[in-house]
Amino acid sequence: MHIDTLESELSNILREIVDREPAIEQITREVHADYTLSAKNLLRYLMLRSKDLRAFHGGLSDLGVSSLRSAEGYVLSNILNVVRNLNLIKGTPFSVDTGIEMLGYTKSQAMLQSHANELFQKHNKDRSTEIMVTLPEEAADDLNLIEKMVQSGMEIARINLGHGHLEIWEKMVANIKAVEQSTGRKIKIYMDLSGPKIRTSAINLHGKTGKHKNRIAVQVGEHIILSKESDDLEAVKAEEGREDDMKVVKVLLPEVIADTQIGDTILFDDGMVKSVVIDKNESSLLLEITKCYKKKIGSYKGINLPNTKINLPALTQKDIADLPFVSQHADIVGYSFVRSAADVQQLYAELEKHQAAHIGVVFKIENKEAFEKLPEILIKGMERKRIGVMIARGDLAVELGFERISEVQNEILWICEAAHIPVIWATQVLENLAKTGIPTRAEISDAAISAQAECVMLNKGESIVKAIQVLKNILT
Repeated sequence: MHIDTLESELSNILREIVDREPAIEQITREVHADYTLSAKNLLRYLMLRSKDLRAFHGGLSDLGVSSLRSAEGYVLSNILNVVRNLNLIKGTPFSVDTGIEMLGYTKSQAMLQSHANELFQKHNKDRSTEIMVTLPEEAADDLNLIEKMVQSGMEIARINLGHGHLEIWEKMVANIKAVEQSTGRKIKIYMDLSGPKIRTSAINLHGKTGKHKNRIAVQVGEHIILSKESDDLEAVKAEEGREDDMKVVKVLLPEVIADTQIGDTILFDDGMVKSVVIDKNESSLLLEITKCYKKKIGSYKGINLPNTKINLPALTQKDIADLPFVSQHADIVGYSFVRSAADVQQLYAELEKHQAAHIGVVFKIENKEAFEKLPEILIKGMERKRIGVMIARGDLAVELGFERISEVQNEILWICEAAHIPVIWATQVLENLAKTGIPTRAEISDAAISAQAECVMLNKGESIVKAIQVLKNILT
């Protein structure tokens, strides 16, 4: 592209961003003072990314000017400098007085680091990636296990409130505090709220031999019924004359039946079984199995509905009941199933009831709706000082397709960098190593890429201590 065309088109984009500043000021008026510049930069980034910039990259690079490929954290100053430099090369005058406070590269990086230090309670000024590890249930009774994890490099202990119960969590907290005393190291406590559990209910069948079964065999092309947990099996089968031998799977949350429409996709067990809704009534859905990577659907397996808007509260009654414990013991709370600004407001209101302004909040982006509404979640989230984002790659991959997960995780990283919000890279990091003691080559590469984030999360496994050591070495 000719330099005159480059300068003209990029000047138009610059002018459009500057002209939208009053609207940006209005949208960001409720944001915490520490995040005001970040929120404004995020909105400018979204405006810039609404343009197809690919045509500019080559021409700008040929001229030795920033190609606009990687300036997420300082959008306005970057494009302003590009236009200024193009005019310098052309020998034409350029002057613009925006009256807008801007961020450059150095200040944007310092701001991101400052926000990460706030969230993770770090005191060092240099960038370093935190290591978070999910505590296994045995950590409630095995203080030495936690000490080994800390000595290997764990800085944040994750307690998943979707598993176990209050007595176990209290023991974990007590052991963490004891290890803090013995090692002299600060161990941050991260607690994940459960959120609504969209899962199959218990499957109890008796085969022809009388043997108990907790799974239902399925195959491509087969029709099965998905019903409410409370419904009587025989009544469900009899409804609308459905065949007596048709298999029935029940779902724990009845809202799934009400909100799902004909044509929607329903995925079971991390996408291992895929189906489509071909009929529905008040109490059940008729599904056709379209893909099977597993031959059976089991009890309490996850259900994903990528095309369905489920009318479920992000905060369940269980979550609300757990919040007093969280407010007393956690440094950071993970918000599962957040999908909108209204969900953010609900959690903030509940935390306020418990005088929990000190607790950091991490928004778990784990479904299609949360990904699509990420900017509005962040703008609302930035009304609070200590916030972060977790890229929950497992459910995201199921809902958006495995082919898109690399693209999507990068988009989330870019958006969060534009907002100067720290990111936690999660799901299946060094999973084979943690479980078997031997890593795959691919997961070593994945762990290296995770260094882009401000924190990396490992899940439990028999070789978790070794996995922590390896991750620390990779990040270092």
